[in-house]
Amino acid sequence: MRSFVCFGGKLEGFPGDSCARGACFKQSYHGVISSSSRFLLFKLNPFWVQLAYFIVLSLIGYGALNIAKPKTDSFRPKNIDVFFTSVSAATVSSMSTVEMEVFSNTQLIIMTILMFIGGEVFTSMLGLQLARFRFPKKQHPENNITFVSIPNNSLTSKSITHQIEFGTDSCSTVENEKPDTDLDSDINLSSMTDSLQYSASRYLCYVVLGYLLVVHIGGSSLVSMYVSLVPSATNILKTKAIQIKTFSIFTVVSTFANCGFVPTNENMIIFKKNPGLLLLLIPQILLGNTLYPACLRVLIWLLEKITKRVEFRYILKNYKEMGYSHMLSGVHCSLLAATVFGFILVQLILFYCMEWNSEAMDGLSSYQKFVGSLFEVVNSRHAGESIVDLSTISSAVLVLFVVMM
Repeated sequence: MRSFVCFGGKLEGFPGDSCARGACFKQSYHGVISSSSRFLLFKLNPFWVQLAYFIVLSLIGYGALNIAKPKTDSFRPKNIDVFFTSVSAATVSSMSTVEMEVFSNTQLIIMTILMFIGGEVFTSMLGLQLARFRFPKKQHPENNITFVSIPNNSLTSKSITHQIEFGTDSCSTVENEKPDTDLDSDINLSSMTDSLQYSASRYLCYVVLGYLLVVHIGGSSLVSMYVSLVPSATNILKTKAIQIKTFSIFTVVSTFANCGFVPTNENMIIFKKNPGLLLLLIPQILLGNTLYPACLRVLIWLLEKITKRVEFRYILKNYKEMGYSHMLSGVHCSLLAATVFGFILVQLILFYCMEWNSEAMDGLSSYQKFVGSLFEVVNSRHAGESIVDLSTISSAVLVLFVVMM
């Protein structure tokens, strides 16, 4: 109706009514955006949408990397190598044909952005945002639930709240009592549930975005603080002419996205005597991969307990209806976490038994060996960063890593 009123105002064309025309233009603009998003969501196959996203992202990254100059003018990577690096960073595959120390600080920042917006958590958040356009405009939370009228003799407020929170259809309990009002009540309750589902989807987007920002900002700050306070780590970066802030952000983003890129040519081998740095990166590996669904559910559960928001309760009870593949049940998350830590424990024990006194661990203290082994086995299923030369590891351990991957 609002569209017809706006359209009627335009036809009448009152000469001083600029506010109405501005409102009509704004509404038309939002209508175009909404229509475009709905077209992408309903008409196009998600595979082609994702393929187009990564192709465009890779091309933009290639152009940016090509414009930015490398660290030294004596060597400039070939165009195919730059494009390969851009695709590798955008798809977080960490394959490279060029040594990482060739890239300048600007190019490292560009690669950081590519890894961030190409990571699984970020792209899933984009998909969740796009999925919100499934709801018709009349179901958006501008039409607040409290404005929906329900006949007093149909359902009590308690039963309505119960239905909204748990996504059930309790209208059937009064189907035989009030046939005249039952249909209206069912329509109103359906509208309320749809509005709540849209609101819950919006809150879920905010939670995922907050999760991304907190983990990255917190992790980068801790890594930067560690590198600044530990002379051995600081000297390594100074020798390689890598800025501490760039290294911290690049490494955390790469580790969280499970890409495996590190700004040094030796990957993490050069930091194998810095167990503090390895301990800071291990949680990043898990938070951005297999433990993400479990951590997300725990975070939403905590927010529900603190804020008492019905949207968070709705997400927990109706996780399948959210259309977010990373939103799992509590039992599923518990089993997932148990599986992750179980595999890590099995790998850690076998790695200890076979590599504790091997050539790969020479020169390390017992504590450094423990942390280094933990870092290595966690990475075998996830990011792919390494503190040892894999050619020096026994064949049995390599087979174990292959199975875990």
